[in-house]
Amino acid sequence: MWAHLRAKRFAGFKFRRQHPCGPYILDFYCPNGHLAVELDGGQHFTPAAQEYDLRRTAFLRRHGITVIRFQNDLVFREQIAVLEVILRALGGVPSP
Repeated sequence: MWAHLRAKRFAGFKFRRQHPCGPYILDFYCPNGHLAVELDGGQHFTPAAQEYDLRRTAFLRRHGITVIRFQNDLVFREQIAVLEVILRALGGVPSP
C-alpha cells in the first residue's frame, strides 16, 4: 500500500506513514484530505479491539479526521478497489 501512497504518487496527494495523532499512531494519513487509512489484521476483530477502535475513531473524528478501514487481506486481494475507495474518500474519481 505504501508504494502507491508515498511521495505524492497517489493522484498528487501527500500521505504520511505511521503518523502520530494524540495518543494514536495512524497507519496512513493524508493531511490535505484529513483522511486516515487504517489496515486491520485479525487482532482487530476481538470485542476488546473493536471497542478500542471505536474510541480511537471517535477521537479522530472529533479532530476532523475521516477514518476508513480495510482488512489486511482485502488490500492484497483487491488492491485496485481499495485504492479507488481511498481516492473517492479524498474527493477524486478513479481513472478509467
